[in-house]
Amino acid sequence: MIPAQFDYAVAGSVDEAIAMLAENEDNKLLAGGHSLLPLMKTRLARPAKLIDIGRIDALRGVSRDGDHLVIGAMTTQADLATDALVREHCAIVAIAAEQVGDPQVRHMGTLGGSLAHADPASDQPTVMLALDAEMVARGPGGERRIPAAEFFQGFFASALAPDELLTAIRVPVTDGAGAAYLKFTQRALDWAIVGVAAVVRSSGGTVQDARIALTNMGTVP
Repeated sequence: MIPAQFDYAVAGSVDEAIAMLAENEDNKLLAGGHSLLPLMKTRLARPAKLIDIGRIDALRGVSRDGDHLVIGAMTTQADLATDALVREHCAIVAIAAEQVGDPQVRHMGTLGGSLAHADPASDQPTVMLALDAEMVARGPGGERRIPAAEFFQGFFASALAPDELLTAIRVPVTDGAGAAYLKFTQRALDWAIVGVAAVVRSSGGTVQDARIALTNMGTVP
């Protein structure tokens, strides 16, 4: 199908993007486009204006902050799959990124875009739930952190307000922990019908903490 008519603008900064969002609650952010554009083609999403945030370099990259990695929302799945900090300190994020679509999708699709749309067929929401990650959102009222368990509220429904931008994701380092992500698909490159992520921390042969998250095409628990 063909998307409904929409306007298009490029944001040069986070503040400019937030200001554009505040103009109309039907305005939407465009990151890599792999979550939003399919919805637009089926007209499940009909934004008044697309606000392109792809040129905001401040939203890209990975850094360490104490016992967390801070991942910019515009960091692509391809960059996550190869990032040295991610692979060393939270490898499950890289493992999931490697399983997203094909190379073209991974080089365009972003972590923030995948999470913001709360699509249960995406790979990374499952991982963020198992990690108990925090989403960093910024809007006209300032910045707030939203635990993953509160961020995903249902099918294509997140805790982001219409005038908020997801700027970063804070994931705990998993040094010494066991972690895995698996998904079931009908065909190679399909989106997940069911995805399961597990993170297990142990000491002296005793399990200290275990988190398991499951998502499917109908729910994001």
